[in-house]
Amino acid sequence: MLTVALAGLRARWATFAASFVAVALGVGLIAAMGLGVASTFDAPERAPERFASSPVVVMGRDTISVDGRVAALAHPHPVDTGLVDSLRTLGPVVRTGGPDAVGVDAPAAAVSKVVGDRAQVLTGDERRRADPDPERDAEALVAVNSLLGTAGGVSAFVSVFVVASTFAFAVALRRREFGLLRTAGATPGQVRRLLLTEALVVGVLASAAGCALGAWGAPRLAGMLVDGGVAPEWFTIREAVWPFHVAFWTGVLVALAGVWAASHRAGRIGPVEALREADVDSGTLPPGRRLAGFALLAFGVGLLGWTLATDPSGLLKRKTYTTQPMVLITAVALLAPLLVRRTARLLPLPGAVGMLVRENTAAALRRTAAVAAPVVVTVALAGSLLGSAAAVTAAKAAEAREQTAAQFVVTGEKLRRVAQLPGTTVSASASTAVFVREDGPALIRSEARALADPAAFAELARLPVVAGDLKDFDDRSIVVNEEWEKHTVGETVDVWLGDGRPVVLRIAAVLAVGTGNSGAYLTAAHAKAAPVDRIDVRLDKGADTEAVLDGLRATGGTVRTVEEWADATRPRTGPQTRLGLLVVLGIALLYTAIALAGTLLMATSARTAEFASLRRAGATRAQILRVVAGETVLAVGIGAGLGLAVTAVNLTGLGSALAALSAPVAVSVPAGTVGAAAGACAVIAIAAALLPARRATRARTQAVVRRRRYSSVTATSSGGQASSGT
Repeated sequence: MLTVALAGLRARWATFAASFVAVALGVGLIAAMGLGVASTFDAPERAPERFASSPVVVMGRDTISVDGRVAALAHPHPVDTGLVDSLRTLGPVVRTGGPDAVGVDAPAAAVSKVVGDRAQVLTGDERRRADPDPERDAEALVAVNSLLGTAGGVSAFVSVFVVASTFAFAVALRRREFGLLRTAGATPGQVRRLLLTEALVVGVLASAAGCALGAWGAPRLAGMLVDGGVAPEWFTIREAVWPFHVAFWTGVLVALAGVWAASHRAGRIGPVEALREADVDSGTLPPGRRLAGFALLAFGVGLLGWTLATDPSGLLKRKTYTTQPMVLITAVALLAPLLVRRTARLLPLPGAVGMLVRENTAAALRRTAAVAAPVVVTVALAGSLLGSAAAVTAAKAAEAREQTAAQFVVTGEKLRRVAQLPGTTVSASASTAVFVREDGPALIRSEARALADPAAFAELARLPVVAGDLKDFDDRSIVVNEEWEKHTVGETVDVWLGDGRPVVLRIAAVLAVGTGNSGAYLTAAHAKAAPVDRIDVRLDKGADTEAVLDGLRATGGTVRTVEEWADATRPRTGPQTRLGLLVVLGIALLYTAIALAGTLLMATSARTAEFASLRRAGATRAQILRVVAGETVLAVGIGAGLGLAVTAVNLTGLGSALAALSAPVAVSVPAGTVGAAAGACAVIAIAAALLPARRATRARTQAVVRRRRYSSVTATSSGGQASSGT
């Protein structure tokens, strides 16, 4: 069996080229992504920076612990003056920056004895905890890990999709070959084993090549991430073995899985059936494929509806709207043959060329579906991913603008207090956080704002209140959103403040979840350590605008109109998200190019006899090329239409989720990107179809010319002999 398989591979190397490239590329991408992920598990150990010259650092408490659950405080405790004075008796004390930590040049044991449980004593590498943003390296790696994990998952999905499609079409083109094998005595099991052996050989060779490609590409991927601002400058690829094992065996399994269903169909081909079968496809979908397609379609729509009903905010997350379309894409691709014939014959294509395009497309269902399937992937991913990201960003921006009735907004890290400005309503607030225990011992952190004047805030705020009233908000209460476990007006909730102090507060009002910007609100009495960083101002009728602006500039912050503030602070697609989307779309487009090129090169090369029949019927070479181009464009158009249908379902679900969360709905299809993706698919497909078509028709034209010359010479010779005989 191996000998026959190797002979078949040598004879039909062009048929397996697309599958080989797809598997090798997929393995290379998975290996490179895996090496990148392995390099994100541990951040490098940095030496202390802020107190590098101090052997001991005393730092105020910066974490909260509730029932064994630890979380970082929003406002770490300072080292009090009395403790600093005591430390000075031991040795020199160094202050650098804020009051949260000091360096001490004294023995650690003596310092610990003086400090006791009033603060933390740090030595050695632990001193870096006092540096600004000590977790910045680990946090930077989280974004890299997320990006590479998502891209690796998309690579695996698209590679399986493309390899399965390519193998299935290659098997369909070899029906007569399998019929001859059956005529020669091959059993269905032997035919299946032949195909699986071919796939195994291709998978092993392609996976080995892919691992080498991944080892070469991983450092270059790291450089791209650093240049794109996604990864920190120090990020490099580390040595690891497991990514190569994962990539290699994934490639082998992808090759075998891609041919599994096709091998069973090939085993069912009978000798007489295969030899007598016409080139027209029957149009019937195999029961297994039909069942799988409808099952995946039901699962995809059901999953979308279930998420919408139980956790609509989940649809706004990048990982969700990146992976969820894949289920619907697979379902639509499986069911594509059901739509091809009906769609093609409904199109009013004029003339003889148009008639041939329409009928050939409808007759060759396998070829049309194989061309449309990868286009579905590219168009659906482009529309769903970019459309979802744009919709979420637009909703967040609109939501932030709608939640205040102010005319001016002042922002800054530490704003000076505003003196009473005549003819204005002023609401100052500070960023803070609160902690609440939910689902048993879990400690949940929620971003919050501390309000200096609850009454002024109630006048200016336009929050999505679903229960209660902001006018009932005071120092003994809190405003929460519907995500909180306790969110009933009048109910009390145990809260730990940003500095770790426990307090019991009454729920005064409940807000809709929205896009996630609706956090908690409490009064400034519970966040004395939080500096004011935002001031909302509304002018009464007749107020002196210039005098008010002068007063606001005295705060030391940036004064903007509410429109300018909304535009300056509106959420934008970050470099990580933007690069991640480009990587995912680039992978999809690359695989689409491979699939289209492989499918159309195989399909068009096998149509030499068909082209010869058209030439004998009087068709010119240019007309045949126009037919081939028309069929290709029509197949790509069908794929683009199905991809747009998937996009519409996903964006409709996202819009419904925004509406359910009481957030602004601004959903639209990114027409420019989708059009560019479809256009790129069309260009690739036309080039891949016309190249073998031109070669086939040129060969046929030369044969016709040779026969005509031969006929002319024969006629002349016969005429001469007849004349001589006479």
